[in-house]
Amino acid sequence: MARTQSADYDKRREMIRQTAAELYASKGFLGASISAIAEACDTSKSLIYHYYPSKEDILFDVMDAHVQILVEAAQRVEVEDAPPDVKLRHLAHELMRLYNGAQVQQKILLSELHNLPPKRRAEIVAHQRQVVDVVDRLLAALRPDLHDRPTLRRPIVMMFFGMLNWTHTWFNPNGPVTGDAIADMASDMFLGGLPAPI
Repeated sequence: MARTQSADYDKRREMIRQTAAELYASKGFLGASISAIAEACDTSKSLIYHYYPSKEDILFDVMDAHVQILVEAAQRVEVEDAPPDVKLRHLAHELMRLYNGAQVQQKILLSELHNLPPKRRAEIVAHQRQVVDVVDRLLAALRPDLHDRPTLRRPIVMMFFGMLNWTHTWFNPNGPVTGDAIADMASDMFLGGLPAPI
């Protein structure tokens, strides 16, 4: 007979995922054992394995939960009734808001992807591409001269993400500059620095 899930199954799984994420971010995936996760959760290894079959499963879940939120935000912005430059600016704000609350998850997404098995890594990369593709389509709408030039458009798109994705390494949400101000600066530099039509 299959073991039934406890009433707080999802809550406990989320607690394990968050605790593991903090360990992965501070010690690296390879430096954080299941024993260390169990100790940080004040529970047993066997209970961790009840919720997650392996350490890699936790890593995937940390990344997948985070990237799915980014995909949903990008897709919401894309269908707004607004010009592409306004959507791009709004997306920058949404990304900064989400990164600000998930510095640990963002760090793991950007630095531990190689530790996932190939199939699961491909799933995360596919979701990341969904977010990138939204900006790619916005750029094509914003600059029709780049519509048929994906090999030029893609590096420009990645520069947009380059300004925002690594803010978790230096941005202080309690500092004098707000996340919204960072989003506006990145948008201004990106939109104002686009190369002239060729």
